[in-house]
Amino acid sequence: MLERVRACLPALSPAEQRVARLLLEDARAFAETPVAELAERARVSKPTVVRFCRSVGYGGLADFKRKLVGSVNEGVPFVHRAVGADDKPGELIVKVVDNAIGAMLAYRNQAAPQAFERALDALEQACRGHRRIDFYGVGNSGIVAQDAQQKFFRLGVTAAAVIDSHMQVMSATMLQPGDCAVVISNSGRSRDLLDVADIARRRGATLILITASATPLAQSGNGVHQILLAVDHPEDADRYSPMVSRLLHLLVIDVLTTGLALRLGSDALQPMLQEIKKNLRTRRYVNGA
Repeated sequence: MLERVRACLPALSPAEQRVARLLLEDARAFAETPVAELAERARVSKPTVVRFCRSVGYGGLADFKRKLVGSVNEGVPFVHRAVGADDKPGELIVKVVDNAIGAMLAYRNQAAPQAFERALDALEQACRGHRRIDFYGVGNSGIVAQDAQQKFFRLGVTAAAVIDSHMQVMSATMLQPGDCAVVISNSGRSRDLLDVADIARRRGATLILITASATPLAQSGNGVHQILLAVDHPEDADRYSPMVSRLLHLLVIDVLTTGLALRLGSDALQPMLQEIKKNLRTRRYVNGA
């Protein structure tokens, strides 16, 4: 909802924009404040507050507030930040999907193309130079690392997903200049991954960090051989399961995979991908129509 309001700001009247800014300053307080007080704080009339709610696509103030509460509540700890304990399946579908869509749209607007350009340059050079590309992650981020290995493998790129802490240390120690170490972390505070990043940095490999911009991992170093693909989101890693963050990390991997495939060229990839598809069809027990 808040992303929708931000997107609608330029089309609102000056008075409605004041109401929108009041909402964006503190959405929770907006949901709990009577219309008369909202109007006074925004320096508008009460009908203007109602018009604002309709201008951004809702039936009125009551409808807007009801949905706003569901959008900004604290959720159920360790489950999901947008849901409530009493939500019915229909409400869960709407909240979980809307939360994911909102996060992806926000990331689309915040992502830094220059950082992706640098990351793709490094990955392409590593591929063409037959250098190593290793993906590092633990826990849920380890699953993302495995997904990255599978996607790069389909492009004919030799890549490894290293998710065991001891193997990570050994792998990072064997990196050399020209190799790429892609470190994935939601919290950016995992000691194992901080150690891996430090070892890879000292070995002269190019570091590609997929984490939030304010984390210790993101701020652990800088330089021409370190690239941050910042993934900022509202999910609290200490209170909730990594759902939106995991989707965003997978999305980053998809962007890198697609960009690398375009750079490597379809002439070489297409015949190989067709052959893979052909051979996989023989593994099916039931043929499709």
